[in-house]
Amino acid sequence: MTGSDTIRDAFRAQARTCREQGSPFTAALCDILARDLDRSTAFGRRILDWPGDPGPRGDGLALRACAALARLAAAGDAPDLAALFPASPADAVRLAGVLAGTLPRFDLRLAADLDRAPATDEIGRSAVLLGAALILAEEVGLPLELLELGAATGLNLHFDRHAYDLGIGAWGDPAAAIAIPCDWRGAAPALDRPIVIARRAGCDRAPIDTRDPAARAERLSWIWADRPAHRRRTAAALDLAAHHGPAVERADAAEWLEARLDASPTPGHLRLVFHTVVAEHLPEITRRRVGAALARAGAAATDATPLAHLSMEADATPGSAAVVLTLWPGGVPREIARADVHGRHVAWNGARGRFVVEGP
Repeated sequence: MTGSDTIRDAFRAQARTCREQGSPFTAALCDILARDLDRSTAFGRRILDWPGDPGPRGDGLALRACAALARLAAAGDAPDLAALFPASPADAVRLAGVLAGTLPRFDLRLAADLDRAPATDEIGRSAVLLGAALILAEEVGLPLELLELGAATGLNLHFDRHAYDLGIGAWGDPAAAIAIPCDWRGAAPALDRPIVIARRAGCDRAPIDTRDPAARAERLSWIWADRPAHRRRTAAALDLAAHHGPAVERADAAEWLEARLDASPTPGHLRLVFHTVVAEHLPEITRRRVGAALARAGAAATDATPLAHLSMEADATPGSAAVVLTLWPGGVPREIARADVHGRHVAWNGARGRFVVEGP
């Protein structure tokens, strides 16, 4: 298989994911690009020659292409394209024709736009963070210091400020500006444990300033065009993050975490390092350094200065992400749930979860 074949397969895989997630327009867009892209444009050449590590999937290449087209449509410079954003799946033939005419006209602009990295903070995943925090509240009962890797805009650092409709019950202030629906299944965490957040901090290679209108517009461009309700909810979450902060720091995940964990912990606080659908976007060396930093800090953790690591990442099981929680002292990873990657439903395994073998 050639490099371009691998990239076309990555676009087709993204199309399948979009279709499974209820976004047929974005799926059709990915399928058309996988089929029709060639090297007659700089946009096509850049995509088909995309380098590895983390590669087209890890770099979110299909999403970069879709977001570049979405920004072009939103700018109003390509009205024929804007008229089809989003289109009915039945208009796929028309969409392919419009794309064939649009790519050469805006070639260099679209090719340069591929430099923009996907925003990985999905507000629906806050429901998964809530559940993990409730488990830690029951097991440890200490205020949390949140440390998020790949935080982008930092939306999920504010998970405790939302209202939730979880199917099994509600959590949070019903008057909260953001209401998150999530279907909690299985042996879900108890909803009556108090959660106290002592500090919040996050890092990202390309953080997005929620106070900057242009940056906000870019963040919204990553939302699939056929999910308008999700766009409105994310806009409200951006307002919340801009009001409360904190600003996400521009930093390499490994370097940032090493510095944070090397600092003396605060007795009586639980440091919670977390990331959601971020690992696949990181180079292998960064993932290994993050794992090593956690292992070192975990080995030094005590009952007075505990450490927890929560990961929500895709694995070999299609259609969901593994939610793995590791708590030190002890340091045994356990799969506490499986979740839809956008946080629409979570199947809990109970507070103890299932013990797993976790790689670096």
